[in-house]
Parts: sequence; C-alpha cells; structure tokens
Amino acid sequence: MNARERFQNTMHFRPVDRCPLMEIGAWPQTVDRWRREGMPAGVPEKGDVLIYGSEYFGLDRLECVDIELNLIPDFPEEILDEDERYLFIRRRDGRITKGLKEGMVRGVRMSMDQYMDFPVKCREDWDAMKWRFNPASPARYPPYWPDVVRCLRGRDYPVHVPADGSTKLNGFFMTLRNWMGTEKACTVFYDDPSWAHEMFDFIADMIISTLQRAVTEVEFDYFEWSEDFAYNAGPLVSPRIVKTFFVPRYRRVNDFLRSHGIDVIALDSDGDPRLLIPLLLESGVNWITPCEVAAKMDVVALRKQYGRDLCLAGGVDKRALAQDCQAIQAELLAKLPPLLETGGFIPMLDHTVPPDVPYANFLFYLDLKRKIAEGRYGA
Repeated sequence: MNARERFQNTMHFRPVDRCPLMEIGAWPQTVDRWRREGMPAGVPEKGDVLIYGSEYFGLDRLECVDIELNLIPDFPEEILDEDERYLFIRRRDGRITKGLKEGMVRGVRMSMDQYMDFPVKCREDWDAMKWRFNPASPARYPPYWPDVVRCLRGRDYPVHVPADGSTKLNGFFMTLRNWMGTEKACTVFYDDPSWAHEMFDFIADMIISTLQRAVTEVEFDYFEWSEDFAYNAGPLVSPRIVKTFFVPRYRRVNDFLRSHGIDVIALDSDGDPRLLIPLLLESGVNWITPCEVAAKMDVVALRKQYGRDLCLAGGVDKRALAQDCQAIQAELLAKLPPLLETGGFIPMLDHTVPPDVPYANFLFYLDLKRKIAEGRYGA
C-alpha cells in the first residue's frame, strides 16, 4: 500500500497495512541540538524547521502545493528599532513585533514575540489593504503551474492545500488575529458585527476564487484550516459567535471543496477547542489536529465521544519525549492501540518538537511508533 492509499484509507476508516507515519516538525533550536548529538548535517531534508514527510526519519511522503492566499505584494520586512536585548520589526504581513535577540536561530526565537501593532485598526485600514488580496494575481500560483499539475498526476503520496502557518490567510479567526490582533479579533463581533460579516465573506470569497483553478486541475487529498482559536482553558470565541459568523462561511468553502472531490477537511488549532467541535462537524470539518495534551485534549476520549464522525491527528504528549524511554512507551501504549484499531487516526506529537527533547529519545519514539503501527510490538 502506498502513502496516498494509506492516508485515504485511514481517513475514511478503511483497512490499511499500517497507519500513516507523519510528524509536524521541529524547532530550529531542536535541529541544532540534534546535530550536536549525532544527526547528520542536511537533515531534516525539508529545511531547518519542518520534518514531516522526511525520508531520513522513515516518515511517509506528504506534500503541500503552496498556493499563496495572503497579501501580494506583502509589506517590506524591516527592522524599525533595536537595543541591546530587543529587535522591533515590521513583518511581511504588516504586524510590528518586539522580540528577544537572545536565542534566535535562523529567524526563529524560543519565546514568542510581543505584538506591538497591527495593520488594521479600522474599516479605512482594511479598505486600504484589500487590493493586496487580488485572487487573480499570477504570483499566487507556483511558477510553471502546468508542470506542477503534470507532476502530481498519478502520484503515490498525499497532497494538501493550502500551505499552513501563522502568516497564511487561511482560517477566519487566524486571519483577523493577524490583521488586527487577538483582542480586537475577539471583540469585533460585538463592536461592529456588520464589519465582521463583511470580512468573513471577503475571506471565503478569496479562498474560493484563488483555489478554483487548483481544485479543478489537481486531485487534492485534503484541505486544512489553520485557526488557533483556543487556548488551554477553551476557545477564544464563543459557540454563539462561531455559529453566527464562522459556520456559514466554513460550510460555503467546505461545500465548494467537496464539490471538487476533497472530502477530508482538517482544522488545526492549538489549545482546547472541544466546545466548538459539534459546530465544526456541522460546518463540514471532519478532522481535528494537533490535539494538544497540555490543553486537556484526549484523543482516546474524543474517539469515544465522536466515533467515525471525527478523524484525529496528533495527541501524543511531546513532554513525554523530554523524559525517558519508559515515559515515551507509556504514552504511546496508552493511546495508539485503541485508536489504530478503529482507524481515522494519525499518531503524531501534539506540536512541533521543542529543544528539550534529546535526539536519541526522538529516534526511540519514531521506532516504537512504527513497531506499534506495524503490529510488531507485543501481542
């Protein structure tokens, strides 16, 4: 069974030879540590951060077609100010951040930047920025698009769209948060609901218009919403807000995707979005990831609650890998056997690998996960 067949069968609860072997990625600080501890130079093959689909780690191939949904042209990234400890930078998406110089590796810090300012403070700011979201811009698609389409025909690995990440326009809350900051993204539904409706319609229109050609010419295996609209105590937006503003637009985009054969639709959110899952299912989302354990996301309990209505990925506590092999074994044996038996589950860490994880522990984790997936561990 090839990687694409394995993925499709898993996400449709059909028999597989084993579950897909995938991971989210590792911090560049983690990669540097692993190189000091024996990982060959040049690995991970996808760059200094991402490791999903890495042949070196024995993971299944997974690709993304990077169709740009964000602003084009972007803002010029520039250092606005600095002192001995901090850099003040205008990012490509227009946000101004304050970040520590200490601990930065290839542009990524071990601590989050402080967000100082955002490009949208009022309707006038938004109106002035909308021209940057022209869906017909030729820069939205990779160069030599017909060749990309040709290469993806007959492939034996899954491909998804669009690229995920916090700088991408993909997800209603994440987009508002990037435009106006978390506080205003949470309050605009009360302060100016008509504007919120207008922006959400704009985002849905942008996604559909931009992807129209892609979904017509390429058979994608799944679509992923990037939202991050929850924290460890629950959602940042109420079910009423989600039902009023989010669900109609999710349903519109998801119906469009399904009309082009994409029936696996994931939503990525850190934290604890459990309160919103019934509404997400109603809107056409059928896969939740990464199921952050520290936020009380329990993949075994979620499977018992939602059965085959909800696919799951993640849910393996990354903190266990910072301990020892016994802790890793206990974590995997508590979750993988019951979920692999039912299907619809891709076991992965519940976020990117932090730098407190030794290289040897990560390799032990991958080896044990494969043995369990292939039925070679225990009875």
